[in-house]
Amino acid sequence: MIPLVSIIMGSTSDLPVMEKAAKFLNDLRIPFEINALSAHRTPEAVESFAKNAKSKGIKVIIAAAGMAAHLPGVIAASTTLPVIGVPIKSTLDGMDALLAIAQMPPGIPVATVAINGALNAAILAVQMLALSDSDIDSRLKLYKDGLKLKIEKANEDLQAIKLEYKCN
Repeated sequence: MIPLVSIIMGSTSDLPVMEKAAKFLNDLRIPFEINALSAHRTPEAVESFAKNAKSKGIKVIIAAAGMAAHLPGVIAASTTLPVIGVPIKSTLDGMDALLAIAQMPPGIPVATVAINGALNAAILAVQMLALSDSDIDSRLKLYKDGLKLKIEKANEDLQAIKLEYKCN
């Protein structure tokens, strides 16, 4: 199997958050890889990864980082692939990471999701892949339909609650 998505995190301490992305990709049968690379501790490895990801078949990169959160931007600087940044909540409730990832200079975009928003990062990556793959698009549609059904069921359950002054 050739991975289509690469999940990169600055440290394995980010794994509890990034596991949501990995599980979603796995559930939708999207081949992916997951690695720990640090923009500060292994800069040469990060640059090599970013420069070679496209030739390995990677289509989208999800990069997670906390604190100074340079990893997504450093990767984006060395590739033309889309990079989705996941700010990790650590110091300053993750606001430092969010701002570091979102404030990229012109020409080096990083799509940024919410703090600890790994699941949305994976969904966004799959939406990108679905643009050119009808099979992935079908699986994504089933997932989205499931979200709709979940809310419809929750609303039905609310209707069943009987209280004296409840009007619906």
